[in-house]
Amino acid sequence: MPENAPLNQPRSKTDLFVSFTVLALQGFGGVLAVVQRELVEKKRWMTREQFVEDWAVAQIMPGPNVVNLSLMIGGRYFGLPGALAGLAGMLAAPMVVVLLLAVAFGGVSDAPWAQGALRGMGAVSAGLIAAVGLKLISALRSNPMGMPVCIALAAASFAGVGLLRWPLAYVLLGTGLLACGWAYWQLAQQASRAADAP
Repeated sequence: MPENAPLNQPRSKTDLFVSFTVLALQGFGGVLAVVQRELVEKKRWMTREQFVEDWAVAQIMPGPNVVNLSLMIGGRYFGLPGALAGLAGMLAAPMVVVLLLAVAFGGVSDAPWAQGALRGMGAVSAGLIAAVGLKLISALRSNPMGMPVCIALAAASFAGVGLLRWPLAYVLLGTGLLACGWAYWQLAQQASRAADAP
């Protein structure tokens, strides 16, 4: 489907609930890759740029990222009832699956094959997240901060959390304040140039 095709929207709160339930049941070890593919590429509820912006907001809010995103999308289309439908879709079926897995895994959790399986799932999850991050980089071309600044802030965040082991809250405050300040300045410059244009 072409990039500039008109966007769709959820047909009902039931559509939201079912869509987020399906997303949640696909997302073992993290749903970022699945959410991006489903919401942007298949359902076309948002563009890549909108997804990157909404995901950024969902990450800095307290709570699980994808739960925050489901609340935002549900609220955007159907208000509070939509937000609750999206939240219920993200939590109901996965909660049942987790409880069943906890019961089943309790008896074999110390077995070497079970520990190996968990380590393998962690590696796959990290790979999926990295792949989606690389796929979404092109959406930063239209970001008012500019691609080089976005990449520099991402690298600084990775270095702070991943290499230096600084607390995530401090890294978010530091890079987030820098990003907000730079974006504000860039947007003000754009508005000034637009006002000066004949």
